[in-house]
Amino acid sequence: MIAVVDYGRGNLFSIGQALSQFGADFEITHDPERIRASKRIILPGVGAFGAAIDDLRERNLSEPIQEIARQGKPLLGICLGMQLLCSVGEEFGEHRGLDLIPGRVVRLPESKEETRDSVRIPNVGWRSLRFTSTDPMFDDLADGTMVYFTHSYCFQADDTSTVSAEISINGAEIPGVVRQNNIIGYQFHPEKSGPTGLGFIRRFLESPLDHES
Repeated sequence: MIAVVDYGRGNLFSIGQALSQFGADFEITHDPERIRASKRIILPGVGAFGAAIDDLRERNLSEPIQEIARQGKPLLGICLGMQLLCSVGEEFGEHRGLDLIPGRVVRLPESKEETRDSVRIPNVGWRSLRFTSTDPMFDDLADGTMVYFTHSYCFQADDTSTVSAEISINGAEIPGVVRQNNIIGYQFHPEKSGPTGLGFIRRFLESPLDHES
């Protein structure tokens, strides 16, 4: 069973619809024990980092997520859910994250001057990914793969080898995908990215994502 974590801040309906496309056995739940019993976990998220991590802790969900991720079960964070995987988030003050992939969540860089390549913050819309590693999950995808983003903050990984794909925002390379063994994050919304986005969900569902990969 796949547990989709319900802590009041995720795009749960759209994620459920996407999982249904694959006939996946999933449950949207806020029960810590159901999360512990799951084989894979999806942590969605929309909104601000501090409020989201507080909601997870108040509902006693952060420890089960950390436990099963560290046991090697596959965990996918989507958008804010990806950011919560980090050590520290800087949105509206400094907040401790789940600390599953070392790094910080920082504000996206503003454009220093208006050009046709400038991106207004928040970054909303379709952007092209550039793959930065030989991660077998993505070795069949070409640079330029388009997916849909909406965010004002981004993951700044301590170890750049955990960044599997990037996008360019106002002269900076911003992680679009991070992965550390069984733990993966998509900064974009795969459930809003059409057939390409469904392909990213399929990769999570089908890949072993174990500690050796």
